Amino acid sequence: MTDSTPVVLYATFTATAGNAAAVTALLKDYAVAVRREAGNVLFEASCKADEPESFFVYEEYADEAAFQAHLSAPYGASFNAALAPLIVEHQSKLTFLLRV
Repeated sequence: MTDSTPVVLYATFTATAGNAAAVTALLKDYAVAVRREAGNVLFEASCKADEPESFFVYEEYADEAAFQAHLSAPYGASFNAALAPLIVEHQSKLTFLLRV
């Protein structure tokens, strides 16, 4: 990827029993902060209609520098720390995408 190539990814994770509402609340607050980032193009969080504890987050950043700025944002660490005990996985699974 070149510096001007958009960074596109999605994250998936599963809330532990009884924690889907708490995860949803965390994601809503986090989304507000991420969408304010200068290099954020899109941040959309969803859950499966038939499995509301299963989450899917689609993210797009203008370029690698914007993505790195996102990773170093101070609210990211607190979000991840709050999310970790509420999900089945050790952490969210990230999948990076390339546009075709």
